[in-house]
Amino acid sequence: MTDTSVKLGSILILAGRRPGAVDALAEAHGVADKCLVPVAGRPMIAHVLASAAQSDAATIFVSSHHDGLADDLGDIIVDRLGDRLVFVGAADNLADSVLAVAEQAAFPLLITTADNCLLSPDTIAEIGAEAARLGVEAGVALARREDVLAAHPEGQRRFYEFSDVAVSNCNSYWIGHRGALKAAEVFRGGGQFVKKPVRVMQAFGLINLLRFRFGLGPIHHIFRRISRHLKVDVAPLLVRDGATAVDVDNERSLRATEAIMERRQPPQRPAADLLLGLHAGQPDHRLADAGLVG
Repeated sequence: MTDTSVKLGSILILAGRRPGAVDALAEAHGVADKCLVPVAGRPMIAHVLASAAQSDAATIFVSSHHDGLADDLGDIIVDRLGDRLVFVGAADNLADSVLAVAEQAAFPLLITTADNCLLSPDTIAEIGAEAARLGVEAGVALARREDVLAAHPEGQRRFYEFSDVAVSNCNSYWIGHRGALKAAEVFRGGGQFVKKPVRVMQAFGLINLLRFRFGLGPIHHIFRRISRHLKVDVAPLLVRDGATAVDVDNERSLRATEAIMERRQPPQRPAADLLLGLHAGQPDHRLADAGLVG
């Protein structure tokens, strides 16, 4: 039986800027970087850091062009992570940013993005377990269309149709060992490579581009062809939580993300109800947890 318990070495959160580009969402919210846009009352990257903090990764890297990002974040998660959190300067393209961090990272390495606010600790663990189950060197986290739409009907509008499944990218990538970093070349020239046909062609080859874009075959079969082209065993890592594919790119996806977060919060009883329960001789456990009752 395959051992699906995987200890994660490092996490890299990509939070850089595209050269010469002004992010419309950051501009609309009056912040210097997209990763600082508030989502449910916290900078978006703080949500990703909070999930990463619950993983077993020894080090969590943040790659950014923003000097003083740790101070500008102003979120408790920075102090909570302490020495586990390392800020590094981003390069002009994502591939070189990944390769620069990889020189000091422990493997396996999980790469994700600062706008991936709904990436949960459970999904981080699931990505590693799925990579171990398949026995691959590298992987791309993907969510099935039905799971994405169940999370929020307006959260994600882009899906890739294969003959056996339709999926959306979760902006999370698994690199199992240093030698598998050749797969990071798909990032060269910019991010969101699966949304850019030219980048897919450069990374995967024309025939694989056609198969990837138009779903000419089962998903694992097409990824095996991609693996041969890249000379790295890379596989689709299908995760259960469709919300992972909802990244914050614009106001629509920001609102969808906040709606999902609100729905997933445990219900809170009003303080008056808590006190009524206490007076009725049925103290609520949350009062005990807060030290208000014995």
